[in-house]
Amino acid sequence: QVQLVESGGGLVQAGGSLRLSCAASGRSLSRYAMGWFRQAPGKERVFVGGVNTYDTDSVRGRFTISRDNAKNTVYLQMNSLRPEDTAVYYCAAGTKLIRVGILQREEEYDYWGQGTQVTVSS
Repeated sequence: QVQLVESGGGLVQAGGSLRLSCAASGRSLSRYAMGWFRQAPGKERVFVGGVNTYDTDSVRGRFTISRDNAKNTVYLQMNSLRPEDTAVYYCAAGTKLIRVGILQREEEYDYWGQGTQVTVSS
């Protein structure tokens, strides 16, 4: 089993950048697909981006997801932030192995962190 802990959230002005970290313990992240999701107040949790087991990074619009297996950590780099990006951000690990594509559904992930709050002010 793997434990995930997010960090790096906080308050940032619109247009700014923020990098979230997801540190793992218990097992190596190299065997997992990793994803980031977010949940805004009163809304459902939605997929932000992710990397499959074989990739080291992926870009999804303003967001870049990367993994550092040596540090057992996954990152979410967020640029040009907007007030609508305000949410609790969660990282997740999935055991499903795929060579092409990214796991995007919540039910495809097996382990979740507690989340970190990101607030973007206008």
